[in-house]
Parts: sequence; C-alpha cells; structure tokens
Amino acid sequence: MNLNSNNGKRDFHKKLPNDSASQKNFSALKNCLNEVQHTWKKEGSLRALVQEWSNIAGLQLAANCSPISFHRGVVVIGASHPQWRQALLYNRPQLLAELRSAGYKVKSLKIQQHHPTELPKQQSVFNTWDKHPSRIDIHGMSECNKCGSPCPAGEKNLWGKCSFCKRQELNK
Repeated sequence: MNLNSNNGKRDFHKKLPNDSASQKNFSALKNCLNEVQHTWKKEGSLRALVQEWSNIAGLQLAANCSPISFHRGVVVIGASHPQWRQALLYNRPQLLAELRSAGYKVKSLKIQQHHPTELPKQQSVFNTWDKHPSRIDIHGMSECNKCGSPCPAGEKNLWGKCSFCKRQELNK
C-alpha cells in the first residue's frame, strides 16, 4: 500500500506498470469482473439492474425512479414523485421490452411511489479518530470519578468515568 504524506491517504495517481505480466493480470481481473456481472444478470440480481439502470431507463427517468427489488422475475420500480410514477406507468411496455433486451428475465413490472432516504454521510476514519474521546494528546489526562485511575479527559467528559468503568456499567 502506497501512502503519501497527505494525512496518510493513498496515492492513486501513481502510474501503473505497463509490462505484459501486469497487462495479463489486469485482463484476468477484467474478465473476472465481467463474469460476475454476467452471472448477476443471469440470476436476476438487483445489483446488476441498479448498475445498468441509467442505460436501460434513460438518464432523466433514472434520476427520478429506481429499481427497489427484483425477485422471481418481478421488478419493482419506485418513483420519487407521482408524475414520475405516471410516466413509468405510461412507458411500462417500452421499459419491459428494454429490460428484456438487456438480458433480464423479467415477467412483470410493478411501479410504486417510493421516497428514498439518503444514507448519512460517513466520516473518514481520520476525522473520527481526531475527535475520539480516548485521544490523550488532544484531550489530555484526568482521573476517573469512579475508580480514581488515570484516564483520558475526553472519556471523563463524555461518560463521567473511564472507559473501563463504562464498560463494566454496560455489562451489568
């Protein structure tokens, strides 16, 4: 793993080797990934459908509608607004034909209203560690109110005790 001096982040801009052995490895990896995608499509995987959705439905429709499930040949598509649901209903035969021509074994298509919830954005590991209560270099040291042992001040401020006393409390 190549780490540069930018806060321990990986350096992805480094040139890859261009020799024949590397090309064979890249070709083998590409073939493997293509095989996985082919298997997903053959088995009716939702993941494969989600990856190809913008190509199948078109950019405008894909931005407002998405596949929710794909089980036993039935694809359920969720629309973010009633007007997009209406557009899907109107274009159902074309969408079904497009799905089948893309290689999906679709028996029927169900369309429903769907309000996707955005997943909370995860902080990077570095940001989480910078704020961690156990960091004595940032928060300093203190003394546990319960056992009197030395502990990070961040733990004492957060829980009123050290992490060992907090763990004992949680295990009761």
